[in-house]
Amino acid sequence: MLPNGELLTDDEDREHEGMPPLEGEEDELEEIPVNETVGCLVARRALATQASQDKLQRENIFYSRCHIHNKVCSLVIDPGSCTNVASSLMVERLNLPTTDHPRPNKLQWLNNSGEVRISKQVLVTFHIGRYEDDIVSDVVPMQAAHILFGRPWQFDKRVIFDGFLNKYSFLHNGKKITLAPLTPQQVHEDQTSLQWEYEMHVTSQKQPSKLKLKG
Repeated sequence: MLPNGELLTDDEDREHEGMPPLEGEEDELEEIPVNETVGCLVARRALATQASQDKLQRENIFYSRCHIHNKVCSLVIDPGSCTNVASSLMVERLNLPTTDHPRPNKLQWLNNSGEVRISKQVLVTFHIGRYEDDIVSDVVPMQAAHILFGRPWQFDKRVIFDGFLNKYSFLHNGKKITLAPLTPQQVHEDQTSLQWEYEMHVTSQKQPSKLKLKG
């Protein structure tokens, strides 16, 4: 049994080393978050307490992990977001090609800098276990995760949400996929790691100007 309460079968898929095994029949897969450390961006806040086991997901939005360009990245599913979002820091670090946004607009809730203008989009190829897909996302200096699946992804996939278990299910290539969330403790660990790395990024951006002033 994993920390998030998921039971694993003995029939593990050896192709995805480091990825948790999957449950279900051949046409029904449950994808459990990868048991690896996230490290690319930033966190909006850290969880200070853990819920009891029977209310493990009651106060949590959906956090998970995915692979993008062989890097473990933080993932959030947020039904309150009107768009899919990719972190500008992730896009920069993974050198993902961007395109001009067909309808430039503004958002103001994804970071602490107030209103943010969106002018670029990116096509992100990712996988969570055996679920592989592409998603078009707006590029934003987001401080919540590396990538956020909003209403467009949920609409396109016709997802079904289990509010008690905090799981998302949908059909993909004829198979039922169920995405399981991280535990609150895992979310806390990821956010702590991301916050530290983000601060290192900010520091590195300031150093050249300091050196120039000293010269």
